[in-house]
Amino acid sequence: MAGIDPLIPTSAHTPAPVAPTPEQQTRHGDFRPVDQLAAVQDRLACWISDLTMLHELTERLTQTNTLDDALSELLRAGGTLLGARRGLVVLDPADGLGPDSSVGLGLGRADLGTIETVPVPPGGALTEAGEAPEPAGEVIHADLLHESGLDPRHREVAAHLGFGASYSLQLIAGADAGEPLGSAVWFYDEPAQPVERQRHLASLYCRHATAHLARLVELTRARTTVATLRDELLPARLPRVPGMRLAVRHRTGPRGGGDWYDALPLPEGALGLAVGGVTGSGPSAVAAMGRLRASLRAYAVMEGEDPVAVLSDLELLLRLTEPARSATALFGYAEPELRKILLAGAGHCPPLVVGARRVEFLETSLSAPLGMLSCWEAPSAEFEARAGETLLLYTDGLLHRTGEPMDRALARLHAAANTAPRPALDDPAVLVDHILRTVLPDGLDEADSPEDVVLLAARFD
Repeated sequence: MAGIDPLIPTSAHTPAPVAPTPEQQTRHGDFRPVDQLAAVQDRLACWISDLTMLHELTERLTQTNTLDDALSELLRAGGTLLGARRGLVVLDPADGLGPDSSVGLGLGRADLGTIETVPVPPGGALTEAGEAPEPAGEVIHADLLHESGLDPRHREVAAHLGFGASYSLQLIAGADAGEPLGSAVWFYDEPAQPVERQRHLASLYCRHATAHLARLVELTRARTTVATLRDELLPARLPRVPGMRLAVRHRTGPRGGGDWYDALPLPEGALGLAVGGVTGSGPSAVAAMGRLRASLRAYAVMEGEDPVAVLSDLELLLRLTEPARSATALFGYAEPELRKILLAGAGHCPPLVVGARRVEFLETSLSAPLGMLSCWEAPSAEFEARAGETLLLYTDGLLHRTGEPMDRALARLHAAANTAPRPALDDPAVLVDHILRTVLPDGLDEADSPEDVVLLAARFD
């Protein structure tokens, strides 16, 4: 049949065997039982082939862990089962909570935009105008150009994109609840329609795929909620302070981590700079991060000129309110006009100063993380920058994501800063991007990782 992939296995419905002629019965006896056995064997072989194909396709689907990958795999598998080379899946959960997404197979971005101009009834996917999907969520258009009852725009788009026929299925999560997640449609180049066996296999596959998609939808919603909460708990923008320019990069995994940063204007033109992180991941760590950051801001306003006092107060609060947690923190009281900064750290990585004449780690006192000792206190360290130098504060996730021991990861960070091009030395935003690309190449900064990365750069003009 035109438009059907010839590689699709033949129908599982084996024709009934032809009865032997009287001459055959006379010469060779009655072979009817043998022919019936052969027919059963053929049918069993076809069923095994179908089950094997479904198993392989569903195994590939379950290996996907993002919605876009799962939707793309659904389209490819459906195209294999139905013999179609182009398709479109629209994710639009019925509860209206999202996420919404459209993924095409063999279609460009402009093609997807053209298809979206076709009027679609609620819950349908390129169905006839005013017609709701059949109870099974299946709609077949065997001849798009000549079929009666189609919306004129539907026929116009089909002719423009070269669609001769289409087959669509609703994606319904749960056999009993019947909650639509969206719909998928596959297109044929010529008038055609899948046979009953192909439709049955596609329906079985989509039933499994929809259950997988429903899990990914819930996971995506949870991750989006955590990301939104985390973003709201971090500064919406960095302040503008005379004599200093700031830039920050924050990378986090899908589960959400507890690393934070802050840049807080203080009285008399000073600026408080902080990076830190709490133990754990997920919503609880994000919430704890928000509480600690808010507390640190309050302590910084009251006694920011004494970073040791700020961290001591934060440690006491953590020990009394969240005794099961620990945290690292680095706080600095900067005076941009004097190009001076007073630093105190609690179990945190040493900051790095980057300039045209020197690239070196600053000496800070060794101390335990907050919440690890009955009473935390450590001396502060004072640093005076030269004009054009940048102070780089970061969390240990930048080092952990390299997968190397800490000493080698620190050496890699130093080498990345030492090879920074001239534009990076003049612009802190360019510098942090250069550091991320060099220390975490090949997309390691964007990879799914339990380690957060915070990189805060402060350039003294």
